[in-house]
Amino acid sequence: MSDRAAQIESFLTASGFKDWNRSQIAGDASARRYMRLSKADQSIILMDAPDGDTRSFAQIAQLLTQNGLRAPEILAHDAISGLMLLTDLGETHFADWLNNSPQDTKTLYQTAAEILLRLESIPAPDGMKAMTPSVGADMISIVGEHYSKKPTTDLHQEMERALAQCAPNPTVLALRDFHAENLIWRPAQSGMDRVGLLDFQDAFLAPAGYDLASLLRDARRDVAEPLAEELIAYASERSKAGQNLPTAVACLSVQRNLRILGVFARLATEMKKARYLAFMPRLWGHILHDLQHPALHDLKQVVLDTIPPPTSAHLESLTA
Repeated sequence: MSDRAAQIESFLTASGFKDWNRSQIAGDASARRYMRLSKADQSIILMDAPDGDTRSFAQIAQLLTQNGLRAPEILAHDAISGLMLLTDLGETHFADWLNNSPQDTKTLYQTAAEILLRLESIPAPDGMKAMTPSVGADMISIVGEHYSKKPTTDLHQEMERALAQCAPNPTVLALRDFHAENLIWRPAQSGMDRVGLLDFQDAFLAPAGYDLASLLRDARRDVAEPLAEELIAYASERSKAGQNLPTAVACLSVQRNLRILGVFARLATEMKKARYLAFMPRLWGHILHDLQHPALHDLKQVVLDTIPPPTSAHLESLTA
């Protein structure tokens, strides 16, 4: 038995769940792993985050729950070893549900948009990191390091200018990975309780529209543009950003998806997870779409001059 396996056994024994049946759950792009523990008609989730900050997850989970949103409740927590037992919010995320019930697309995405508007009114914890224009520009350095494989100084400078103009104020609690595979659909519940929230340990303060860009410019699935436009317009009437929200979403989408291009390139090259290459054409499509916004004219030119499109030849070169 490995040291980590022994830690898990000890944690489950102390928590009273050692004898529950275990099944692995597909993980995300991080080093975290998840396991569903079940007994009779009950189930809970084990989060195994050996290199992660589970304290942040616990803090945000409590904050969300206190404000009427459905995050997992924490049943047991060993912050030193990075182990946590959580209530099970369900097995069906948005993407799975919509594969079988596409007629429910607007209902699910509308409910998710309502959650984002609620998040705008939740005070963030003291000391939370903030995505200022400078920080947002720094975050895309990874696309040069791992995807384009060349300096991106001009892109960094123009990205910071675009953020300062279009999305300068990091005042909203952003969960960061707010997309269809991190949202659990719970149709037996009502209102916003129908959506279970996951994967928010990296939450930070961001400009209004950051998580809406994550939801509507999803790396893994397409959201029809008429629906995306409808939801952005709906949120604009209620958001702190007001009528600037469409501009902010476009700018934040470009920033976010440039960064994800770099993250996925690193996963494909350094961690040999070549499946992430398949998402890059969609990411590039999102980037090109949002660069059409008039406010991003200068950024568009720099992106096109700096970042190669994900052609077959370029994707093959990443793993050569």
